Amino acid sequence: MKKLMLAAIAATAFGATPAMAEVVVVVSAKAAESTMTKEQVAQFFLGKSTAMTPVDQADSSPIRAEFYKKVADKDAAQAKALWSKLVFTGKATMPKEAGDNAGVKAALAANPKAIGYIDKSAVDATVKVVYTAQ
Repeated sequence: MKKLMLAAIAATAFGATPAMAEVVVVVSAKAAESTMTKEQVAQFFLGKSTAMTPVDQADSSPIRAEFYKKVADKDAAQAKALWSKLVFTGKATMPKEAGDNAGVKAALAANPKAIGYIDKSAVDATVKVVYTAQ
C-alpha cells in the first residue's frame, strides 16, 4: 500500500510538470547562414557580436528562460543585467523584443540579419533553423 501511495504521488508530481519547449534558433529563410554553434549564437544574444540583430521573446516567457539557460548558461535576469550594462555604457542597444513565436518570425521576415529563437513546433518555411538548443 505504501509503495502504491508513493507511486501515485510521484505520478501526480511528474504529470503536473509542464514539458519544456524544444528551443531552436532561427534566421530568415532568405539569410545566408545555415548553421551556427552554441558559442556563435551566445555571442549575438549577449551583445558580443553585432553581425546579427538578436530578437528576444517576451521577458516573462518560459521559452526565453529556457533559451538563455541552454545557450548562454545564464538565467534571463543575468542576460538582462548584462544588456543593461552594455546599453548604459553605450556599447549596444537592447535586443528587439517580440511577444511570441509569431512575433519572432515576423521580425526575422522584416530583417534578414536578425536572429531569434522559437519553439520547434512553430518552425515553418519562413525561417531556417541554424541551431537546436540542447
